[in-house]
Amino acid sequence: MLPHADRTPVGGGVRFRVEPRLISPRKAARRLSLTEAEFAAKHADLLALGFPEPYPVIGNYDLVAVDAWLDRQSGLTSANAAKPATASAAEMRARLATLG
Repeated sequence: MLPHADRTPVGGGVRFRVEPRLISPRKAARRLSLTEAEFAAKHADLLALGFPEPYPVIGNYDLVAVDAWLDRQSGLTSANAAKPATASAAEMRARLATLG
């Protein structure tokens, strides 16, 4: 057996499927059950409702952010649930001081 022969993709193909996290506007539209034209027409309204912006350089949407937005719109999670908790060092010291 040749060294590393068992790890070499056959025919130069991809050994493991990679699900992209960033999706095209066409796929973002499909995620919302819209055509690309409908998505484009409603884009400003969606953004006003907090729909995630596409990445500026790439122009694609973060699928996790889209799904989190849908969860919030459906009432499955609260608006605060998707935001990470952040506190300054001073806030943390004040909180710790109240614990005794």
